[in-house]
Order: sequence, then structure tokens, then C-alpha cells
Amino acid sequence: MLVLGHTNPDCDSLAGSISLSAFLTKRDGKTVTPIMQGEPNAEGLFLLEQAGLACPEIRTSIAGEEVWIIDYSDFNQAPKDARQAKIRGIVDHHKLGDFETDEQLEAWIWPCGCSNTIVYNMYKIHNIEIDQKVAVMMLGAILSDTVHFNSPTCTQIDIDAAHELAKIAGIDDIDAFVTAQFAAKSDIAAVPSEELILRDLKVYTIGEKDFSIAQVEITNVDSALARKEELQAELVKYKAEFGYHTALVLLTDITNLNSIALIESEESELVAETLGGTFVGELIDLPSVVSRKKQVLPPLQAQFK
Repeated sequence: MLVLGHTNPDCDSLAGSISLSAFLTKRDGKTVTPIMQGEPNAEGLFLLEQAGLACPEIRTSIAGEEVWIIDYSDFNQAPKDARQAKIRGIVDHHKLGDFETDEQLEAWIWPCGCSNTIVYNMYKIHNIEIDQKVAVMMLGAILSDTVHFNSPTCTQIDIDAAHELAKIAGIDDIDAFVTAQFAAKSDIAAVPSEELILRDLKVYTIGEKDFSIAQVEITNVDSALARKEELQAELVKYKAEFGYHTALVLLTDITNLNSIALIESEESELVAETLGGTFVGELIDLPSVVSRKKQVLPPLQAQFK
């Protein structure tokens, strides 16, 4: 049995593959292995180092395998041969996607801030102990996805899970931990522009149009804005290569809780208006926007369906 998160794995996807596989191994009494579809980002590497864990194996083919999916439920975020796999379960905190299965499956889909919050409660419901190293990963995922409890997606169950996981992880000062974690996330100086515009990227089909939405979360967007021209140039090439209706890159300031967006679109003005943003030069100013799943995707779906 395998557990894997979405393409361009973020902390929730990385930690979730580890935490859910550990849970299933203990609950079901058979070996379950975490895998990833790509390399972890700097924040994920920070969490692995803090936990003292190795990076899961990277695999892009799962045909014929028994798998659990975590942090998504859309085939376009899965390996290309996912329809040939046997999907046994899903854990997710996003909208329900387009997964279809031929057999029964176990599904845990909750409207909370982080998939690892759901996994924490799965451990709790089944009275299974969480390993200290796994707790470090889970805590980091919740802090990342909820922007240290400041995202509009954050719920009380996320906050409660994080504080309990901190105790298990042996982390006394959550503020100090998340400050170091977000510093690792924000270190983008050595990240090539062609990689940066793909950070935490997800592609959504709305109506008959494909929207590519990436998100770069940093403590100060100035470091990204200083590279605006080269990032925009890469975005132009990327959109042309895949033929998307819109390619959007959210530069999210996780200190001041605002976003600025780079955009290449067939309807740039309409996208900006739909998101409640205004153009400042070639950029879209998005005050108070930090959540793709709650503040960006829903209005786009309402407009373009």
C-alpha cells in the first residue's frame, strides 16, 4: 500500500504521506509506504531535518498499486496513470474533486485548514499513538497551511490539533518553531525563476477553461518583486507551453497577510475583478488574500463555470 500527495508537494502533502502511512501501518497491521510526486520545497526540507526523517521515495507512476490519496481529490493532481491504480482511501480538506473508483473506499474529507488535522483526529478516534518524529511533521504542516492560524481556512480543530501535536513533538515554543520554519520557506534567493512560478502549483478546470494557480508564501514579497520581470517572462512561456486560459502566481506575504499576483490570462481584467483585486502596473494587488482554496478558487469557479 502506498500513500501519496499531490504534484508539486507542499508541507501538508509531504507530512501527510508520512503521517497517514504511519497511521495505516499501525491500524491495519501491514506496511504502508509514503511516496511523493516531486522534490520537497525548502520548508519541507526544514521539517524533515527537524524531525530527523528521510525524504520519502519520489515516484510518478502508480498503475496497479493500492494507494491512499492525501491533500487532493482531482485526477489532474495525481500521477498520469492514477486511473489504473486501486484507490483505497482519500484524506483531504479541499473541495471534492473528480476521483471515481470501481470499488468502495474510505474517505475522510473535512472542511478544516489542513489535511494533517484530519489525520491527527484519525489517530485520536482509533486511539493510536503518534510517534514524536511524525508529530513534528504534522505540526509543521498545520502551521504552514493555516499560516500560523491566520488563514481564513483555519478552524478550532486545527488549533487544537497543533497544540496537542506540539506536546507530542516536544516543542515548547510554537512561535519560535514557526518563525524558523517560515524563514526557511521564504529563502528563495537560490530558486530559479522557472521553478518559483511552479511552487505549490495546482491546475483546475473550470467550465472548459484550465487555470494554473501557484502560490509563493514568503515573509516579505520584496525579494520576489525584485525578480518581477524574469518571473513574468517565465510565466509567459509557461502559459504558452500548456495553453492554459490563465496562469496565476500568488506572491503571499505571510507576515502582513496580503497577496500580489503575477498573471498571464486571456481575460486578465476579468480575473482581477473577480478576485476583488486591482492592477498595479502588471501586478494584481489582492488585499487580505492568503488562501487559494477559500479566497481565490471559489470566486473563479462562480465566474467562469
